[in-house]
Amino acid sequence: MRKALRHPFASALEFRRSPHFGRFWRYSFVSVVSTVVSLGGLYLFFRVLHVGSAAVSNLIATSIASVPAYYLNRTWSWGKSGRSHLFREVVPFWAITAFGVIASTIVVHFAANFAYHLTHSHRGREVTIIVELANFSTYGVLWVGKFLVFNRFLFKTPEAALAATPVDDASMPQSIPVPRPEVMTVPEAPSPIALSSSEPLGESVSAAELS
Repeated sequence: MRKALRHPFASALEFRRSPHFGRFWRYSFVSVVSTVVSLGGLYLFFRVLHVGSAAVSNLIATSIASVPAYYLNRTWSWGKSGRSHLFREVVPFWAITAFGVIASTIVVHFAANFAYHLTHSHRGREVTIIVELANFSTYGVLWVGKFLVFNRFLFKTPEAALAATPVDDASMPQSIPVPRPEVMTVPEAPSPIALSSSEPLGESVSAAELS
């Protein structure tokens, strides 16, 4: 039972010491930057410039935010250098990005229609807030899944493959046994009863006869 309770903490500690932890935090920072660009562009195109509907504004904003996200994730989060591979990196990344853009655009479209029926306004403050929340929640759901795909397949490195290999318990260093100190045993002193019973039997009988 104790091992079962300690297992999640051991897994978290192992993840903390692995290279995946650093990539995860750098990926999280890039996601924050991408989210700021996406939400800022959505507000600019939808509320300020009035560029089409909420869905069109979301499509433009998320597409713009995906460009720095690719280069930051590839070069900084995963430390890749050199030219990007077309079929191993570029095409899969933009396929995943297109899926996220389409999903967020659909959610934003329905959120804008819901906000319109709720407030009877096309570009009011309440509509903008609901549209922004729809964009944020959609990418929040896809956030962890994108990291797993990027880390395991898209930007996988030999170091990541080595870290993903399970460690054999037999290869781990074993604890050194500590010798226990020897306990000295002191012989017990004979009891008075034992001393009295150690008298010769003949002397006891003669004493009884004399009395």
